[in-house]
Amino acid sequence: MANNDWKSRLNVVYSTNPDFQYTTDEKEEIETLPKQQQKLRVSIEKNHRGGKTVTLVKNFVGCDDDLKELARLLKTRCGVGGSAKEGEIIVQGDFKPRVIEILKQEGYTQTK
Repeated sequence: MANNDWKSRLNVVYSTNPDFQYTTDEKEEIETLPKQQQKLRVSIEKNHRGGKTVTLVKNFVGCDDDLKELARLLKTRCGVGGSAKEGEIIVQGDFKPRVIEILKQEGYTQTK
């Protein structure tokens, strides 16, 4: 069935070459660094957010699933909402000291 997956070939120009092999451009999953090697930076931001304050956790190196899992942990421990995308976790509100404490408890030793 994988050879006949037409959805992955949408918007592909037809080739008359009998030896043509269609290849997809799949993104490589970045391997998640161990917790001790993650150099996370926690900051407060208010710009471009309609006056709302958010806590940002930047520089996470790893796959999106691990990023979302860490974001879920931080959001539940702080009791607020937020999101995770592109190596960055957004926690709604001013929770910088609490987020740093939670990250250090979880084993992220190089957190500032």
